[in-house]
Amino acid sequence: MNSRLIRSWVQGANAADCPFPLNNLPCGVFAADQGGPRCGVAIGDCVLDVAGLEKAGLLSLPGAPLLDVPFWNAVMGAGPAVWAALRARLTALLAEGSADQAVVEPFLVPLSGVELRLPFVVREYTDFYSGRHHAANVGRMFRGAENALPPNWLHIPIGYNGRASSVVVSGTPVRRPWGQVKGPDHAVPSFQPSRRFDFELEVGAVIGTPSVHGQPVTVAEADAMIFGFVLLNDWSARDIQAWEYQPLGPFQAKATATTISPWIVMKAALEPFRVPAPPREVPLLPYLHEPHPMLYDIALEVGLRPEGGAETVIARTNYREMYYSAPQQLAHHTSSGCAMNTGDLLGSGTISGPARDSRGSLLELSWGGDDPVAITGATRTFIEDNDTITLRGQCRGPGYTIGFGDCTGKVIPALADPYARQGT
Repeated sequence: MNSRLIRSWVQGANAADCPFPLNNLPCGVFAADQGGPRCGVAIGDCVLDVAGLEKAGLLSLPGAPLLDVPFWNAVMGAGPAVWAALRARLTALLAEGSADQAVVEPFLVPLSGVELRLPFVVREYTDFYSGRHHAANVGRMFRGAENALPPNWLHIPIGYNGRASSVVVSGTPVRRPWGQVKGPDHAVPSFQPSRRFDFELEVGAVIGTPSVHGQPVTVAEADAMIFGFVLLNDWSARDIQAWEYQPLGPFQAKATATTISPWIVMKAALEPFRVPAPPREVPLLPYLHEPHPMLYDIALEVGLRPEGGAETVIARTNYREMYYSAPQQLAHHTSSGCAMNTGDLLGSGTISGPARDSRGSLLELSWGGDDPVAITGATRTFIEDNDTITLRGQCRGPGYTIGFGDCTGKVIPALADPYARQGT
């Protein structure tokens, strides 16, 4: 790795463990001082009001104004040249020794005093099943070791189209869902709250430039379309899923919520951390070949905190464990001619490693509920009411850290009667 810390005059930005050095510049949306939400970039202990900078004439991008709305879609759709111009201008403004420090300082707001919002308008959401260890673990649980992976898994990035309306920003409470559940000893299903509610540790790719309907893109072209990445928790009701998923796959079991971290880490910030895919067990078809490494060395962890208790880190793994990269997933998505839009979100699929404590879901960690997971003063097989799940991710460079911000959700109890209506 040949990167180095880019020193900034902003308080805290040069600390080795600061998640938001000048090398990062992640994109988010914030509200502060009772003002409306606006676009900002995290730097050190602050968020830089880039919407304010643009309005003041200190940040002029091709096609401006692009930051006069409380979401990043206009910048994302403007393409890689604009993304590079944004990073270059912000780096010049914020670098140690910048002549612009005095005029930029008024646009810094302490992170401790802001509310973070969803950073972009999610157009479509697709979730993949591209983690080898996760797919093998789930397969062994339900089909046995000899049939752990479906026959197509080593040839194709398997996915399903989810609900963009389910995507929420970190910190949003997640209500335990109701759904149809059928146990093995019951003749018919019942409608009840999910008892096997779970998290899934994922990384989400955020699409910047769109593709053309009817025109597939290559893996290299797909890589250029990706604006950045977020942490993603694809909450899953395992008992609802077990009953509904055949023959068409997940539906209501995955529609409760999908939580993302509040900052989009631009792809440029991750360039020094590219790593190759794992060895292929069977050759991929040519349209899925990668011209260069397209995974990233992102250390990931999951914390579980019961209400009133201490957090226990229950899993640690790394994004480099993925079998298919986001550009491969995106290229495959367009292979039918399907058009991709600015603001589309692609979930990686659950990221698990080979060890027990590197599994990216409670389904795996507790092995279907048979092997409870120890937390401080208790155990868990699945998520209980008022548990808080937090995903964290970071890349470590020489003397600096690239962070994503926490991806957190608290599971609140199911409604007593989901169809009760006042006055009825």
